[in-house]
Amino acid sequence: MEEKNLSSKKMSFVVPVYYEEECILQFIKEIEDEMRQIKMDFEFVFVDDGSTDKTVQLIKQEASAKEHIKLIEFSYNHGKQAAVSAGIKYASGDYLMYMDPDLQDPPKEIINFLTEIEKGYDLVFGVREEKKDSFTNVILSKIFWSTLERFTGLKIPKGLAVMRLFNRKFADRFLVYGEQNRFIEGVFMHIGLNRSVIKISQRARFAGKSKFNFKRKMALAFDAIFDFSEKPLKAAVKIGVLLSVFGFILLIALTFIKLFVMDFKIGWLSTIGTIILCSGIQLFFMGIMAIYIGRIYKETKGRPLYSIKELTNINE
Repeated sequence: MEEKNLSSKKMSFVVPVYYEEECILQFIKEIEDEMRQIKMDFEFVFVDDGSTDKTVQLIKQEASAKEHIKLIEFSYNHGKQAAVSAGIKYASGDYLMYMDPDLQDPPKEIINFLTEIEKGYDLVFGVREEKKDSFTNVILSKIFWSTLERFTGLKIPKGLAVMRLFNRKFADRFLVYGEQNRFIEGVFMHIGLNRSVIKISQRARFAGKSKFNFKRKMALAFDAIFDFSEKPLKAAVKIGVLLSVFGFILLIALTFIKLFVMDFKIGWLSTIGTIILCSGIQLFFMGIMAIYIGRIYKETKGRPLYSIKELTNINE
C-alpha cells in the first residue's frame, strides 16, 4: 500500500464506552502510537453510554489538549446499538473503524484492515483466530451466534470480532436506517455492498470485566430475531395448525371409542389439564405477536434513538 494513499485520507475510530476508566487511557495511547506509524490523519469519536465512573472525566482531560479526541455523552444509558449509531453519525473520516476500548482486538491489526479495504471493499470484518476468554464464555458465545444464525438466517461470519473497518459510502448507507429496534450486525449484513473478512489475533482484555454478559447477549439475540425474522410468527402458525389437527383427530378417536369400543367417562382432571395446556400455548404465541406489535408501536412513535447531554470537540 502506498503511503500517499493513506496520508490523504482520515480515519475515525468509533468507540462506545461504558465504565471503561481502567483501560481508556491505554487505548488512546496505543491507537495514537499505531496511527503515527501509519502516518494517517485520524480522530476518536467516543460515545459514553451513561457511565458514572471516571470514564468521561479521563476522556475530557485528554480532549482538552487534543482536538482529535471527540466525545458524545448520552443523557442516560441507551445501549450499545444506539451508541455505535451516534458515533457513526458524528464521525467525519473517509474510513470508520468500530472498536471496543478493552484492547482485546489489538491496534496493530489496523494496518491489515486498511490494506484489505484499499483493495476496493466497502466493509472489512475482523474474525478472531482464537477467542481469548474463559471456557464458559466461549461456549456461551457459540450458543449466542448459533441462535442468531438459526432463527434470523443472517450469514454472520463465525467468530466475528467487534473490530471492523468501513468507508464513507458504507457509513452513509448505514445512517439511512432509522429503526428504533436495531441490531448492528444485522444492519451491516443487510446493507450488503462489497465486504471482506480478515483473521485477526486477539489478546486478553487489558483491564476490568466485560459488561456484555450472557444475559445481555441473549437479549440482543432475541432483539435480532424479532427485528430480522418472521420465523416466530410462522412457527406459531405451524404449531397452531398441528395442534388443531391433533385435537380434531383426538376428538374423532374418543367419539369412536365411546360409541363402538367401550363406554367411559372422561375425567374432569384431564379436561382441566387440557384446557390449561391449550391456554398456555395460546398465551405464549399471543405473547410473540404482542412483542412484534409492541415493536411496531415503538417505531411509529418516531422518538430519537438517543438523547445527548453534551458534545466535546464536536460542532453540530
